[in-house]
Parts: sequence; structure tokens; C-alpha cells
Amino acid sequence: MNLLVPPRARLQVDVVFDLVCPWCYLGTRRLRRALRARPDILVDIIWRPFLLNPDIPSAGLPRQEFLTRKFGGEERAKRLHATIAELGVAEGVPFRFDRIRRMPSSLDAHRLVRFAVREGLGDAMVDTLFHGHFAEGADLGHEDTLVRLAMRVGLDGVAVHRFLESGADADAVHAENLRAHRLGINGVPCFVVAGRNAIAGAQEPEVLERLLDVALVDA
Repeated sequence: MNLLVPPRARLQVDVVFDLVCPWCYLGTRRLRRALRARPDILVDIIWRPFLLNPDIPSAGLPRQEFLTRKFGGEERAKRLHATIAELGVAEGVPFRFDRIRRMPSSLDAHRLVRFAVREGLGDAMVDTLFHGHFAEGADLGHEDTLVRLAMRVGLDGVAVHRFLESGADADAVHAENLRAHRLGINGVPCFVVAGRNAIAGAQEPEVLERLLDVALVDA
């Protein structure tokens, strides 16, 4: 132990998110940038599932139908997506909304994140699922697609297939989603630092850094 190096502070950051939410992809990238700027802090990220579209069937919806339901039509969605894609460039996020053909249920993808966390690969799994959906148009509601993406981060494909087939952790995802709503979280991403300092939205890294500093003072 080097006595000249001060000990690093440790904080828990709960990220309440949905894998089909582009603002969540952008927000998690900005969180990572904030953390890289603060090597003096050790952060444990806890991924908390949120279901933005809980009524979407397990087979998903054709994207055109979803956009009509959510935005009233494709033109309004295109304008919003163009804005998000422009913001994504600064974070190295290659949004390709044109590649998304179906709007999936995100339940199984959240279950897969929980499986990956137990294998020590949660962060990598979240990043890969985000990239798969928003850059490649991968259908996160399709089991074979989830297995393929899981193998990309080093998970065993047979074990992942068995897990997804079992339905395990579905109740846990629903319980976490309900917990978030009971805490008053109605939009994502939402970042909760040290269990008490929270902020919603895809905040700039500097804003997230200030939240970390507040949490350190309160600790």
C-alpha cells in the first residue's frame, strides 16, 4: 500500500434505464465519460430495469405501428431521432434508427442483463445490447438475437438459451419496474447516487460529476 496515495472514495450509482430508450443509451455513455474524469472515485454501477412500454407483446410490434401509437406518426419521430442522433455523435453513439424494424419488448433483454451481472459481465452486456439495438437494428425481443449478443461479451450461449427459456428473473424485472414507479421515477434514465441523490435525464457529464461531489459531501 502506497501511503502517499489517498484512498479512493467509493459510491454506488443506481442506473434506472430501459434498453430500448435512446436517451438511456446516451445518458449511460455520458455517465461513463463523467466517471473517466473522476478517477479519484470508485463507482459500483447497479443496473435497475425500467419498462417504458410494458404493454408491448413479447413478439414486439412493427416499428411503424409503434411510432404511430407513440408519436402520432413517423414524421415527428424522425425529427426527434435526428436530434438524438446528432447528440450521439459527441458520445460516439452511432444511432441508426432506420435499421430498427420492430419495437421489441425489453423484458427478456433486462433478464439477460441480470444473468450477465451474476457472471461479472453486466456493464459489457448493457453496452452490447444498446449497440445491437440502436446501431445494428437487432431485435432485443428475439431469443436467438439475445443469445448471439450474449456470446459477443463472452457468455456461454447454451447457458443463456437455457436461462431465457426458463423465464427466470421475469418477476424480478417486473418488481424492479414497480419499485421505480413507487419511488416516483416516471422517466428514464434516472441516476441515483449513494441511494439518496437522484437526477433524471441524459445529463451532461459535468452535471453528473457535480452529483457525485454532492454525494461525497453527504457521505
